[in-house]
Amino acid sequence: MKPTSYRAVVLASGGLDSTVTAAIAKQEGYELFFLTIAYGQRHAVEVEQARQVAVALGAANHLVMDLDLRTIGGSALTGSAAVPKDRAAKDCSQTIPLTYVPGRNLIFLSIAAAQAEVVGASSIYLGANVLDYSGYPDCRPEFLRAFESAVKEGTKAGTEGNLLSVKTPLLMLTKAEIIQQGIDLHVPFHLTHSCYDPMGNQACGRCDSCIIRLEGFAKVGMVDPITYQPFR
Repeated sequence: MKPTSYRAVVLASGGLDSTVTAAIAKQEGYELFFLTIAYGQRHAVEVEQARQVAVALGAANHLVMDLDLRTIGGSALTGSAAVPKDRAAKDCSQTIPLTYVPGRNLIFLSIAAAQAEVVGASSIYLGANVLDYSGYPDCRPEFLRAFESAVKEGTKAGTEGNLLSVKTPLLMLTKAEIIQQGIDLHVPFHLTHSCYDPMGNQACGRCDSCIIRLEGFAKVGMVDPITYQPFR
């Protein structure tokens, strides 16, 4: 059995970025403990995709936790506001978008830290990115380092010297670079889901996430293997 220092909690949404992140953690020798939060998001299909990704990547354990953030609201993903559509890719990172979920990464990382403390993991892997999604304040390096410091001071593991690191291997990569890494690692892109406003299992092709994803695949000369709504 591998020592616990080679265990990692992976925040796995079922999306492209978190799946590539999980594949990187696996390549780096970690035993994968997937954590997926079903937070009442309108694109809840991603939870099922995360289950399939966990199987495909050989996760040792996959915890799916219900945490309904619709009771807080404040986002197009957890409320009734329309998801922005048909924006140019260059405009998708200029301001904090309506798809920002208040406190999401802070909440998710806190839960991941608790799971890591229980299973003895030394790292949390998060598919955060500041290039394509620089409008999200909870993806910034400053936030991530501050979170590590808080965990060190506020957990039993931290006070005993068992430090927990937050690893974000995609933080400074473009979507095309992320996809290329996924190609190199044989990531099952066909199992991933990125759309904010899908119809069943079909991606809309028009939200910020779809637009950036499609542009990334185009730049590497690959056809995105997922299904999009035919009226694109």
